[in-house]
Amino acid sequence: MMKVKSRVKLNFPIIKKLTQAQVTALEQTAEALHTEIVQAQVVPRDTGNLQNESFFVDYSETRAGKITLAHNTPYARRIYFHPEYHFSKDENPNAKGKWFEDWEPDGENADFAVETYKKFYRRLGGL
Repeated sequence: MMKVKSRVKLNFPIIKKLTQAQVTALEQTAEALHTEIVQAQVVPRDTGNLQNESFFVDYSETRAGKITLAHNTPYARRIYFHPEYHFSKDENPNAKGKWFEDWEPDGENADFAVETYKKFYRRLGGL
């Protein structure tokens, strides 16, 4: 029988740095996704309220690894889940219902969030 000894020494400052890098990368990824959606001009726009003042990133659960992109208007849900509406394309030529679906799994830009997060995490973590 062979005996093996091992010793593990944890580098707590590096662990703390990487943990903070996760949080910051998540926040920056959410901001990048928010910007990406606005620039894609997919949010229906009349007065600009749905896309501008009422469209924001909610950071309240960042430490738990969750960030939410939200619209703070009473009509956002109705418009989002009814793509059959005829949206004006005057302000946003790509306006449509379900405007987040291009960035969801199986969407045209499904890898955007993952790739963006990787880029930010590597830079922030010094990897």
